[in-house]
Amino acid sequence: MRHILVALLALLAAWAARAGDFDYALKPRELAPGVYVFEGAVADFSPANGCNIINTGFIVTDAGVVVINTGPSKRYGDQQRAAIRRVTALPVVRVLNLNLHPDYFFGNQAYADLGAEALAGTRQGQQAEGKAYEDNMYRICGDWMRDTESTPAARGIAPGRLQVGTRSLTLLRLSGHTADDLVVLDETSGVMFAGGLAFHARVPTTPHAAVPAWLESLDVLETLPFRIVVPSHGPVAHTGAPITETRAYLRWLDATLRDAAARGLDMNEVLALPIPERFRGFAALDTEFVRNVSHLYPRYERAVLAAPVSRD
Repeated sequence: MRHILVALLALLAAWAARAGDFDYALKPRELAPGVYVFEGAVADFSPANGCNIINTGFIVTDAGVVVINTGPSKRYGDQQRAAIRRVTALPVVRVLNLNLHPDYFFGNQAYADLGAEALAGTRQGQQAEGKAYEDNMYRICGDWMRDTESTPAARGIAPGRLQVGTRSLTLLRLSGHTADDLVVLDETSGVMFAGGLAFHARVPTTPHAAVPAWLESLDVLETLPFRIVVPSHGPVAHTGAPITETRAYLRWLDATLRDAAARGLDMNEVLALPIPERFRGFAALDTEFVRNVSHLYPRYERAVLAAPVSRD
């Protein structure tokens, strides 16, 4: 027991030392020539990871750098930009936020000289919910968030082809995880930044989810000529595993909630239902499944209540 206590104290001391300087220890990993990812923890938001649970990235072109997502805080954005400078002397020329959730855009302050870009619905969501996100992120992660202010994307961007120097990026507007989900496919390398539409080895988040639209978007993603999938949450994959895993989980969740509502189960009874073995190893299951049910189940209950009653 004494050895366990000593080891635990050492671990806490190491974490405290790292947290003291609020270093995200961002290390860019090159997935293909000129395409990099910063990998976040496959976990839930916590002080231990500085609320860094997102994969962000950047693409180096001959005309400058395109940044994809800016992380959960001003500190993250500053450290992300510094890490990019260590890779290339080329300037950052475009900054893209893939959706409205805070860890996609709370590092935008680090790029105030440029201003981030996002789809119209994403910008509206960032503007509407940014202050509430800010309060919640400070509550969860404390001083990791110091000096961070919600900074929505400054400009809109349209889907289509984005040409940056000699590099062509395909921008797709899809939906389901949120009302506006931007996907970026680098045509040169086949690296696809799938945003919140694809999760890998982690339970999907659902505060703005519309499951039918999400499943349709996953079908679209599967048809694209990708070689590597970068989900916003979970390990990078050289297969379509993030797409197939997310689809399987959402189909199971949809069927489970639909059946539970038809049977008249209350929310506590739904939470007590067995979870299939294939999903039990997913990160954040204990917390995220509860959120899935609380976010979505009332819709299924309302659908049952609204259905016409047979008098046969």
